Amino acid sequence: MADPPAPPPPTTTVVVMGVAGAGKTTVAMELVRRLGWDYAEGDGFHPTVNVEKMRSGRPLDDEDRWPWLRAIARWIHDHQVARKNVIVTSSALRRAYRDLLRKDNPSVWFVHLNVPRDVLRDRLVQRRRHYMPASLLDSQLDTLEPLQPDEPGTAIPGDVPPEIVVDHVLEALGRERPTTLATSQEAP
Repeated sequence: MADPPAPPPPTTTVVVMGVAGAGKTTVAMELVRRLGWDYAEGDGFHPTVNVEKMRSGRPLDDEDRWPWLRAIARWIHDHQVARKNVIVTSSALRRAYRDLLRKDNPSVWFVHLNVPRDVLRDRLVQRRRHYMPASLLDSQLDTLEPLQPDEPGTAIPGDVPPEIVVDHVLEALGRERPTTLATSQEAP
């Protein structure tokens, strides 16, 4: 009797996280370019009221963030069920927020972009066409709980060129989830 076929490799959802100005979108887009995975910009899940609150210079609180995080978690879950590897950005500032994204989503693997405060502030001041003002950086840094060793993922310095950041991300991902990464690289 032949052995049953091996189960398909598990999917991976790379959540690129960090405070505003860390380079989440830039790194995510480079990952998409290299891996060819589907992508969602976490800011796109914010309800209009959240965007307007941030645009006016007021930081979000937990009550503002929970519906936004649940929407991202649903998107992750839908892609996980469809057995698709994906990339999404989200500040995911607190452990509780990351726990919500991981609940029922074992595919989640975090990339925490660490960037010095002065670099973040410079990036935010120079950024155009984004609703998040530099004045909210301190509130995000105050809220940030760094990725912990028992959380799936890696912390990477984000103040180097994006290509180098992504090299480090792919190296860490290859160590921790080689089957998923190998499968994505073999896809047409």
